[in-house]
Amino acid sequence: MSDVMHSNKFQSIEVPNRFALAPMTRTSAEPDGTPNALMADHYEGYARGGFGLVITEGTYTDDKASQGYANQPGLIDDAQVAGWQTIVNRVHAAGSKIFVQLMHAGAQFQANRYTNQPVGPSEVMPKGAPLGFYGDQEAWQTPAAMTKADIHAAIDGFAKSATNAKAAGFDGIEIHGANGYLLNQFLSTHFNKRDDNYGGSLENRLRLVVEVVRAVRKAVGDNYPVGIRLSQGTVTDPDYQLPEGEAGFRRVVEAVRDAGADFVHTTDGDVNRPYFVEGKQSLASVAAAVDGIELIINGNIDETNYQDVANQFPDAILAVGKKALANPDFVQRLKDGKEIADIDFAMLQPKATITNELAWRRQNAA
Repeated sequence: MSDVMHSNKFQSIEVPNRFALAPMTRTSAEPDGTPNALMADHYEGYARGGFGLVITEGTYTDDKASQGYANQPGLIDDAQVAGWQTIVNRVHAAGSKIFVQLMHAGAQFQANRYTNQPVGPSEVMPKGAPLGFYGDQEAWQTPAAMTKADIHAAIDGFAKSATNAKAAGFDGIEIHGANGYLLNQFLSTHFNKRDDNYGGSLENRLRLVVEVVRAVRKAVGDNYPVGIRLSQGTVTDPDYQLPEGEAGFRRVVEAVRDAGADFVHTTDGDVNRPYFVEGKQSLASVAAAVDGIELIINGNIDETNYQDVANQFPDAILAVGKKALANPDFVQRLKDGKEIADIDFAMLQPKATITNELAWRRQNAA
């Protein structure tokens, strides 16, 4: 049996256990993207609740089109770096490690203080409707197809933000390549209709992902954890499948490994869901079979199945989302044998902010 509560070597760092807080958008930074005291309390709370690794919400990477939500934090200027440094220090003082997730929204764009025009691989909108708990936008905008200059600017933004992350004291970086944001859009045949060397074949659709991983690796140097979150589906189209199937996803994992990624973070509605066009494995199983890269897995991990998942993937970090939001002390509750609550999505209403969450907790504690 794999003991998830023991300290674990993950790349160049030692984490206190194998539980990670999954990245979750909280739209609670200052309007200018600066992390604040409310966010510091929030992330420190998960560290004190026992999570050995904390992964931040998606953090924007440039002053152009990367921001996707109002009050989303950034990592592009001195004030934002200083705000994150305070959070990092408090998480470290509580005994945990912390990675920042770097994100470019691409076409999945609901608010941006720098521009009103989203960009993406092609002039294709996301499916479905914008997420109401992240903003009031009723319909997606049509993105502008990115020029080569736009692509180079996006890569540069990831690299500069990675440098800032290291300066802020983060223990590692997770690039957001999942859930319908920019890098996932370039992989997707729904979004990507390009006829240049960034579109068409899987190798071409992978090009931007590989270039971003390489740029981030170059920015932070060796022996600093760098990884990427990967999914097939998006937040509004969870059943999208890569046409290349299981073999195609394996090629994606191999490509990011060869570009310099130390880990991949697979995310799905369920960690064991098989839904490839061709093949019967899950995302996590395909990634686990690739040599030379470590694994974080996410997908409905809770108190009922965490030990089975840990045994199935004995070297993986287990990222917990909904159960963590319901129980910021989820890991400590497991240790103590205490009851673990289900999430009440009322805590995310009318917006998914830390302030609304805290108000819901006060009301329900009364």
